[in-house]
Amino acid sequence: MRNFLKTTLRSLLKNKAYSFLNIAGLAIGIACASIIFLWVQDELTFNHNFQKRDNLYRIYENQTYEGKVSTFHATPGPMAKSLALDIPGIKMAARSGGTGDILFSLGDKTINEKGDYADAEIFSILKLPFVYGSADNAFHDVHSVVINATMAKKFFGDTNPIGKMLKMNNEQDFTVTGVIEDLPNNSTLQFHWLAPLNDIDPKKPWMKDWGANWAHTYVELEPTADVNAVNKKLANYIGTKKTGNTTESFLFAMNDWNLHDNFTDGKMDGGRIVYVRLFAIIGFIILFIACINFMNLATARSERRAKEVGVRKVMGAGKGKLVSQFIGEAVIMSFIAVAVAVLLVALALPSFNNLVQKELTLNLFTADHVAYLIAIGAITGLLAGSYPAFYLSSFNPISVLKSIKIKTSASSGFIRQSLVVIQFSISIILIIGTVVIYQQIQHVKNRKLGFNKNNLISISTQGKLVGHFPVVYNELKKTGVIEDAALSDYPALEIWSNTDNYSWEGKDASKNPLISIESVNEHFLSTMDMKLASGRNFYANPTIDSNNVIINEAFAKQMGKQGHIGAIITEGGSKRLTVTGIVKDYLYNDMYAASAPMLLYNHIDGARFLTIRFKHDANLQDVLSKVGSIIKSNNPGYPFEYKFVDDEFDLLFKTETLTGTLAGVFASLAILISCLGLFGLAAYTAERRIKEIGIRKVLGATVAGLTGLLSKDFLQLIGISCLIAFPVAYLAINSWLQNYQYRVTIHWWVFATAGILTVLIALATVSFQAIKAALSNPVKSLRNE
Repeated sequence: MRNFLKTTLRSLLKNKAYSFLNIAGLAIGIACASIIFLWVQDELTFNHNFQKRDNLYRIYENQTYEGKVSTFHATPGPMAKSLALDIPGIKMAARSGGTGDILFSLGDKTINEKGDYADAEIFSILKLPFVYGSADNAFHDVHSVVINATMAKKFFGDTNPIGKMLKMNNEQDFTVTGVIEDLPNNSTLQFHWLAPLNDIDPKKPWMKDWGANWAHTYVELEPTADVNAVNKKLANYIGTKKTGNTTESFLFAMNDWNLHDNFTDGKMDGGRIVYVRLFAIIGFIILFIACINFMNLATARSERRAKEVGVRKVMGAGKGKLVSQFIGEAVIMSFIAVAVAVLLVALALPSFNNLVQKELTLNLFTADHVAYLIAIGAITGLLAGSYPAFYLSSFNPISVLKSIKIKTSASSGFIRQSLVVIQFSISIILIIGTVVIYQQIQHVKNRKLGFNKNNLISISTQGKLVGHFPVVYNELKKTGVIEDAALSDYPALEIWSNTDNYSWEGKDASKNPLISIESVNEHFLSTMDMKLASGRNFYANPTIDSNNVIINEAFAKQMGKQGHIGAIITEGGSKRLTVTGIVKDYLYNDMYAASAPMLLYNHIDGARFLTIRFKHDANLQDVLSKVGSIIKSNNPGYPFEYKFVDDEFDLLFKTETLTGTLAGVFASLAILISCLGLFGLAAYTAERRIKEIGIRKVLGATVAGLTGLLSKDFLQLIGISCLIAFPVAYLAINSWLQNYQYRVTIHWWVFATAGILTVLIALATVSFQAIKAALSNPVKSLRNE
């Protein structure tokens, strides 16, 4: 080992530029792979904070509409309490549901906090760790609330808050009966408070209806339970409680919640696991590219160590000893690169966390991370140093000591060229992927939505805002900066309620399309800038339109000949509704799909969102100041919190945008690593052909001609890389695009651009060394001839 260290350090100091290129390439590759693997580790360890995760499930439902199976996670309210009694193997079940953000206040301090109503069994199922209090009496009263440590600190500082009061929604005092530890960021469940579901249960009779799906139902199985047997019992369980209900229920394991949450036709189909696998592969690829650099540079400069190998063999060193030496040197360089990589990761991690919206930490001294660094250093060193070691140890000592030129053509040259081709093929594939992902995102973002998402803000209607809407509306209009404002059940881009409980004259009894439903007021269409295809809008007095509805074109198409103004739609088999307007289709929920059938009521009593459109030329700060003042004055005790609808729209593409951004970053780094190797190989080639260059200059060769001569071979390799990368990239990207109903066309110019860009980058890299060699003084290079 001492010998390895001495020879390695001697080699590093003697060839500083080569050493820098080798260590820099390896360090960048290891740093990139490490950051990717930190992200992958975070994704793979989602929900590992729950001790019983292997036995925990959520009940999902498959419902069939128009021959297509749709999967939902909402279940009937009574289901949880019945499961443990009716189905063997289910140890415990609990519900949650009812709300999202609720205003909590203590004196003058008011904060909106995210939480949920739940059954008391939730504490035992999830085994939530308590800082203060315990699960046994957490919900001993309907007006109890359990809060997390962060929320407790906001309101009570570092004191024990048990027994203290918090007012919820400025209406009811709740007693703090427990404080639980904060859930980690890589937990699917995220809540700052939990309150007894019994507090809202008696207020809404439909919550006990087996036909109304609204609750999340969590299940803990016995450790010895047969999951398949439980699923067989669950399949038609709701049908046994409600005659005619064909919904199929099944267990969805907690271990799959994060990575396998996408369903197609009732079966798990992809999800985040696709991106986890994709980036894990990219991590290995970048590490592989870095190893290729090491191998290329080491073998290319092998002739410089030929005499050393010859002397060592003459002195008695066997091939095994030489292989051990050179692999040892490679491993030492690899660990130096690991040390540099750790520094690079520490510097890059804050920016990466900001990009991926996570809180990843290096945790340098944890057992798994130490093991990873040791493993990656050893494996990378062995992989990167194996070929150079066997290549160097194969030199004939007589030939090298007689200064006979070592043959480096054939196998070694071919291998170096092949490795360069592989490097740049991968880089080109990543560039093409980045461009197409960006195009796909923009393609969807720029499609016609059926409404104008710009200049819209959305506000949650807490307190008495709905009751004060007429006054609020008039005051908003008087500001001169507001175009319109409307109330609705759901936010602009989503509709959370749907049913198949509608019929009309001539409806095919075998068809049961799923219809989205929403209640709005008369300002909704104008505020959203939606257009009527026919008919009229709702009247200002909702009682006039109590039995009137507006449908969209997709619903009208479902109705066939009856899809016209004046048509009668029957709700629940008895209530007759008249179609008074047909609105042009607009997109909601799934921005990649066509507009789904939708029906609007003019009922605003339970409206949960106020959407405000401000004038396009208005000053944004002026708008927010005036709107905030009006909201606060008409809804005292509640903070003014808002969201921009266009920002919410962009968030719908968060995963795709992140994928495109990361692919672009890693493509750039792959190119950088490849170019570091190319730079070193170009320097070696120029050095190796220095006498040839001198002779050509003496015979009249120009700098341009010599530069082209030295660059030609490398550019040919890039051309071969393009020929390999183009079909592979097309097949991979085309397969990815099949996941989207509304997708971009792959254009030929994307491939041309990626190829030209790579050629230009490679040419710039090689040309530096080529021009430097072409400008050298031929007298110096020919002095020994």
